[in-house]
Amino acid sequence: MGFNLKPIPADIYGKKIILRVDFNIAVKKRKGADDLRLLKTLPTISFLRNKGAKVIIVSHLEKEGGCPSMRAVFNYARKKIKGLDFVGGMTGRSVSKMIEKLEPGGVLMLENLRLNPGEKKNSPVFAKSLASMADIYINEAFSVSHRSHASIVGIPDYLPSYAGFLFRDEIKNLSLAFNPPRPFTLIVGGNKLKTKIPLIKKFLRRADRVIVGGALAASFLYGKESKLQTPKITLPKDVITERKRRKTAVDVSGLGKRDIIYDLGPKSMREIAGFTKKSRFVLWNGPLGFVEKGHVFGTVSLIKALRSSKAKVVAGGGDTADFLRSRGLAGGFYFISTAGGAMLDFLVCGTLPGIEALKK
Repeated sequence: MGFNLKPIPADIYGKKIILRVDFNIAVKKRKGADDLRLLKTLPTISFLRNKGAKVIIVSHLEKEGGCPSMRAVFNYARKKIKGLDFVGGMTGRSVSKMIEKLEPGGVLMLENLRLNPGEKKNSPVFAKSLASMADIYINEAFSVSHRSHASIVGIPDYLPSYAGFLFRDEIKNLSLAFNPPRPFTLIVGGNKLKTKIPLIKKFLRRADRVIVGGALAASFLYGKESKLQTPKITLPKDVITERKRRKTAVDVSGLGKRDIIYDLGPKSMREIAGFTKKSRFVLWNGPLGFVEKGHVFGTVSLIKALRSSKAKVVAGGGDTADFLRSRGLAGGFYFISTAGGAMLDFLVCGTLPGIEALKK
């Protein structure tokens, strides 16, 4: 699926470029950060610097309870981006002065976009104010491009706008699912029922096999999704639940409605491994178990099966990407998307507000 997005122009020496990235990452003391999105943005930043552009990095940062300063992310990012500078604002005289001081190849990070209410509201005033500081806009935040925010869809109204390398890679590789080699297996886990069901519905005819895991599986096993239960959909044969205060594998026929499904069991994983071995293309979104609490058997077993298969595997979802990165298991996959909600929206809708803004 082509979108005819314009590539970054070659003649950008001395040009001021607003680079919208997704550095909404958790920085933890002694543990670094979940920095996959940051690392995948580095090639675009290096390209712009090598061409002599003046790079103005803008991002949002949101944590439970509010929107903190970008300073912690800046302190981490400057270890990866040599010479990176920071200014505690988004617009105004102090920001303009810092931008004017930028030399060709310089990089400046602005403050958290969501500290301004105009960002989420897609305020034309805020978008125009951001755009007035630059000559060019580049969207490298595919993972946020399902949001109609000022920095995603507003700025392109006022500046020549382009897609970054990562943005284009996301579109190219996720689009493989629209016309994949067969057999095609879709694997859906996680717990966000409202966002995962549309994905299953969209690909139910196209996929040869749909495997359901994670907390999502409970909705199918307990009959909440009875309308979607077809021979194409494979549900767990056994799961990890609690018996006598111990986590143990139980056949689904022995489950009670109050049982909590923590993970998939060994019978389920053997069956899933058989399907992945026969597949030529696999699209995977969402862990198969409650990995946040250490229930990783199913997800790790799936990763091993996928890495040993000959299938072209495209994986994604915020929890999936974080798990692969944190465990050092990202190798062997054809593509790992940095997107969560944006990945699902793109696969279901075929486009995103951020894509449409660049097409204009």
